[in-house]
Amino acid sequence: MKLENLKPAKGATKASKRVGRGEGSGHGGTATRGMNGAKSRSGYAHKIGFEGGQMPIQRRLPKFGFKNPTRVEYKPVNLSVINALAVDADLNEVTIDDLFTAGLISKNEIVKVLGKGEITKAVNVVANAFSKSATEKIQAAGGTATVIE
Repeated sequence: MKLENLKPAKGATKASKRVGRGEGSGHGGTATRGMNGAKSRSGYAHKIGFEGGQMPIQRRLPKFGFKNPTRVEYKPVNLSVINALAVDADLNEVTIDDLFTAGLISKNEIVKVLGKGEITKAVNVVANAFSKSATEKIQAAGGTATVIE
């Protein structure tokens, strides 16, 4: 076996289609592009959303709705999760940093504590916001709900 004797296996390669090289080739004339129209011309590139001159769907449909630019998106954390965290880690105070290290929230998320579940331990909870039921349950268990700005 020599380097000059190497060649691909039979049927592994295919000759490229030479288009637009005269009628005798079988691919002359339109060069396999079909008949008239923009797609048969050289340099054709349609814009995104172009529908052949028909009014595009993004212009046919009306705008609707309202996006509030000052909306504050809270990450909800239930009391049952805080109770489990406080009991497992034996914490007297649960802060946003504790929730982050436990993997419950991402960095820089605004946390609101919701009242789903029960809290059995007197825990001081520090968060950005609290629901009314969460505050009542925390205080009933002997803890405090501290709101941070």
